[in-house]
Amino acid sequence: MEKLRVLIPKGRMFGNIEALFADAGFPISLADRTYRPAVAADWLDAKIMKPQNVGELLELGSHDAGFTGIDWIKESAADVEEILDLGFDRVRIVAAVPAETDDAELRQKRLVAATEYVNLAGAWLKSRGYNYRILRTYGATEVFPPDDADMIIDNTSSGQTLRDNGLRIVDSLLESSTRFVASRSAMADGEKRRRIEELAMLFKAVLEGRNRVMLEMNFPKEKFEQLASGREPLPAMRSPTVSPLHGENGYAVKIAVVKSEVPELIPRLKKLGASDIVEYDLRKVAP
Repeated sequence: MEKLRVLIPKGRMFGNIEALFADAGFPISLADRTYRPAVAADWLDAKIMKPQNVGELLELGSHDAGFTGIDWIKESAADVEEILDLGFDRVRIVAAVPAETDDAELRQKRLVAATEYVNLAGAWLKSRGYNYRILRTYGATEVFPPDDADMIIDNTSSGQTLRDNGLRIVDSLLESSTRFVASRSAMADGEKRRRIEELAMLFKAVLEGRNRVMLEMNFPKEKFEQLASGREPLPAMRSPTVSPLHGENGYAVKIAVVKSEVPELIPRLKKLGASDIVEYDLRKVAP
């Protein structure tokens, strides 16, 4: 069977994707100065590439699936199929200028906009009616103003780096996060499509598992009967898992809940009569 060829992004995205594969059951090992990681699945063939190139390489058909930010998909206008928004590396693509810049003055000159996002920047500047020239950058875009550029169009997560460099945001072009994407040709191939969808299912199970914990507890018989009546329903993905305790004096209950709800939920469970509450992490959750 032909292997599924997957592109994994280098740089800041790599760590999250490496952890995702490991938690899905396919650990990645990468030797120094190599671009061909070993993946613990004989049907996967992986290659490390810059996220900027992933979309176009998938469109060309030299690879079947990959991971990159939606910003780079839109920048390259790559014709690919988005499979899953992983939610990693959330950033905004913003336009920013030196804090002291007079916005009206920018309208009266041919401004220089420094950016790695040449196409996105050009479309935005044109839509806003600026007279502009784009200066392509290759990283560290925030250092260009005020000497070498009047404006930058760049990605930011918190905006702190921009503020540290004396810049203020004037507009937001789009929001981006890491996506699992595939080539049209791979999705038209029955076997490859099946493999891609299986990967997506495992990735979703990992992400859901990271977001939830399991709570186990015991309830006295009379307290549980009040819960079963529906007056105080227990939270759960569908319904709690319930088993009778030895001697039929009560019930053991398991519920999978959203992790952020636990601080308020445990005191509530205690008030409802729960005892011996145990919390533990989940590896995967496949609803």
